[in-house]
Amino acid sequence: MIDDCGKNPMRWDCNKGGAGMNCFNKKRRPKIEIFAECFPGLISFGDIDGIVEINGQGLLLEWKSDLMNLPRGQYIMYRNLTTTGYLSVIVVIGNAETMEISHMGQFYLGSETPLKEATIDDVKDKIKWWVDGALKRVHTEIIRGLIG
Repeated sequence: MIDDCGKNPMRWDCNKGGAGMNCFNKKRRPKIEIFAECFPGLISFGDIDGIVEINGQGLLLEWKSDLMNLPRGQYIMYRNLTTTGYLSVIVVIGNAETMEISHMGQFYLGSETPLKEATIDDVKDKIKWWVDGALKRVHTEIIRGLIG
């Protein structure tokens, strides 16, 4: 199990602020289901497992516990939201408690790469690769602006 909380850890302590295994979900997570009546058909808000932005580029983390196809609505949303290249999605299959990962895939430019076997190090490498690309793309656009 990974104990490193990183630079922006969740700050809810179930032992101090609430009882039970689901204390965070009960006391701190908004009940987004209440807004379902605002949308047509079966459309509703989904939760975001992780998202970061660097220089106008977004990376979204979608975490699933079981190896399965994404729900159709989620698949369509990620395909559509990634068409411009400003948003990428990494799909990870793994155990959130232990951070053991079995598979990883991604959406970029409206296309999905199939899930393939992966480890936590593979996911970290993919994230670092995305960060490098986001930084280089912005640097390139700044240079083009100065030259053009």
